[in-house]
Amino acid sequence: MVERSKIFQTFYITLLVLCGLITLGVGGYMIIEGYNLSEAIYMTIITLSTVGFNEVRPLSESGRVFTSILIIGSFGTFAYGISVISRSVLTGELGRYLKLYRLEKTIRNLEGHTIICGYGRNGRRAAQKLKAYGEKFVVIENNEDIINQYLKEEGVLYLFGDATLDETLIDAGAKRARSILATLSKDADNLYVVITARSINQELRIISRASNVSAEKKLRTAGANAVVMPEGVGGAHMATLVVSPNIVEFLDFISIEGSSKINLEEIEVSQLTDGVDGLKINELGLRQKTGCSIIGLRTPEGEYIINPGGDTALTPNSRLFVLGNPEEIKALYKVLNV
Repeated sequence: MVERSKIFQTFYITLLVLCGLITLGVGGYMIIEGYNLSEAIYMTIITLSTVGFNEVRPLSESGRVFTSILIIGSFGTFAYGISVISRSVLTGELGRYLKLYRLEKTIRNLEGHTIICGYGRNGRRAAQKLKAYGEKFVVIENNEDIINQYLKEEGVLYLFGDATLDETLIDAGAKRARSILATLSKDADNLYVVITARSINQELRIISRASNVSAEKKLRTAGANAVVMPEGVGGAHMATLVVSPNIVEFLDFISIEGSSKINLEEIEVSQLTDGVDGLKINELGLRQKTGCSIIGLRTPEGEYIINPGGDTALTPNSRLFVLGNPEEIKALYKVLNV
């Protein structure tokens, strides 16, 4: 992480220099004076710290020369190093380092997650939805004020950096991720994110924000699977509320959030059939087992079938859209062993 390396660069270098001096001293005393390990460590420490205790044994001429060189070479360095380490502990920098290290380690272990680029209004809303659905995600944000005000407070996994850069997306796990949301405020930045993400992982599902139709075309050409224009969606939603308010209210009532009274789930057919080809919907017995209703089907060719009949044949790469209340969805998860 950029933030972690910036904060602790001095700490790392100082610790490395201290370890190098100690290793040099211990090795030198063992070779020149024939000290054992404990004697060499003791002699090195009292030499570097200049506390003035007696030698383990009288030094030879070569030993005195080596000690003089060691004192001159480490003059002030040892004391400075100890002060840096002490300050890191007392000011809480070490604690912040450990938190950032654990955060980075968690991100490195993510697989099949979603990367949200930017934590503005659209990014925050997307994160809320993903969190409600129990999805794994990580946010890339380059504004430290937003990180401190929102991401840290909400306990969201985040990465401080520029989402348009290859190394930032790779650090966020783009090679292992399932999808990426480009929600940056500028279309040009979202275009860079799409191009970069697609070059890193050809299998990524990339969804981008756009402010106009021209930007939408460019983003799709660059490799975005879907492009959303928030202003257009909002206007269309408002118009539909005028023409068909009850339909919109019903659709809003159906949610993918676990806290909703009615939930809509998407399931891959192979999860229910163990890869058996040609099985029919009525042979699944899904409604009898869980209470859920199948309201839609997407074929491997991308064709959508609304309210498919019981004799509709299923193929492993098809996807079912299932509707149910929270209890029925839980029963569905049991059937799926999720």
